[in-house]
Amino acid sequence: MEAGFDRAFLLHRRAISDSQWLADFLVQHRGMMRMIVRLSGKHAVKHKAQLQPFQPLLIRYQGGGDLKYLQHFELSGSQPALIGDKLYCGFYMNELAVRIVPLNEPLEQVYDLYQAQLKALAATNHMAASLRHYELTLLESLGYGVDFEYDNTGKEISADCHYDYYPEQGWVMQQQPKYGYGFSGKQVLAMAAREFTDPEIQQAAKHFCRFLLKPLLGSKPLKSRELFKSR
Repeated sequence: MEAGFDRAFLLHRRAISDSQWLADFLVQHRGMMRMIVRLSGKHAVKHKAQLQPFQPLLIRYQGGGDLKYLQHFELSGSQPALIGDKLYCGFYMNELAVRIVPLNEPLEQVYDLYQAQLKALAATNHMAASLRHYELTLLESLGYGVDFEYDNTGKEISADCHYDYYPEQGWVMQQQPKYGYGFSGKQVLAMAAREFTDPEIQQAAKHFCRFLLKPLLGSKPLKSRELFKSR
């Protein structure tokens, strides 16, 4: 890699003038960074076509504040193409990262997680499982990880018990299990192992991930979720 360049992915962009974008990049070793991208001159059309989500990039930027300025970029290989519903899943991955990953904090694991999950998403037939793995591991990377092995008293999670989850306490065993409420120990242990191929586990994991993400996302819905509703 050429000196002065960082590996990155463009996650989101919006035009702020005829020749400028405000763009969010996920940058290796540096985390989420917001930049002004100037697109003018004879190469503007070419650069607009090249600066696309899911395309590995090498970027060089400047600026000492929270907002940087993209100076130069190069394409850096390619990722397997995301097609159909997988493309929508990719948009969801991007929007989720933009919404919950803090700007300008050098979170080492987030870039590697994102890159690995793009490849996994392109190769899998279990898109929902791939997204649940991404959500839980992203939360863990941001310091919001869940202990799936032990309940609030320090006892190991039992596949034969049922549990409620409280952010302040963790897993609390239900003394009298209530149908339709909480999670079975089997579901908790499957989430711990990131095993989401069973439809019952998928539904439980989806419900649990939305519960964990809600405080971080607030009341503003994710636009990418609407893509799935329209299918």
